[in-house]
Amino acid sequence: MTASSSRLTRDRPILHGRAALLVIDVQNGTLNPKDKSARRAFYDVATARVVPNIRTLLAAFRGAGLEVIYTAIEALTEDGRDLSLDYKLSNMGFAKGSVEAQVLAEVAPGRDEIVLAKTSSSVFNSTILDYVLRNIGIEDVFVTGFLTDQCIDHAVKDGADLGYYMTCVHDACAAETEARHDAALSCFKGYCRILSTGEMLGLITASGG
Repeated sequence: MTASSSRLTRDRPILHGRAALLVIDVQNGTLNPKDKSARRAFYDVATARVVPNIRTLLAAFRGAGLEVIYTAIEALTEDGRDLSLDYKLSNMGFAKGSVEAQVLAEVAPGRDEIVLAKTSSSVFNSTILDYVLRNIGIEDVFVTGFLTDQCIDHAVKDGADLGYYMTCVHDACAAETEARHDAALSCFKGYCRILSTGEMLGLITASGG
């Protein structure tokens, strides 16, 4: 370990202009009431815990003048021919401009907030997120959304490798089951800081927001 690396830490304050809340795939197609009976565990956690916590975080980030960025699974084409091979094999993806591709109304983007169409599990592979974050000057990315063991996992690990300080807000994410959610957190905890919504609010308050 070098002298400079020994001084680095994930326990950083939130710096104005350097932090962004990333809301991943919280959209009509991923939280569809029609799927409630088949995905009861996920649906209950998503509606009772995740969406309310994301709403709380959105209010706090916006109130502090901090950046908010969304991703939503959405093909660039109507027939989905541009979707990743994995999404095609998994029968994933929503058509360009479809209702399913729209961000959930309860956490809708503000007027000047960025929404990136995503065509693979990795937001860094299939969107210009890295380019956008660097243009804005973001260093810390706070991740929320769906699913903890899939797209959240990709975002955390890819973001860490690209040089961002990654934080997963664990109670603002969900997987198909709580067991899968907990296993994912255990898997990628070495790549990020893991905080609760309450702890995030404390960081924002400490930043002067």
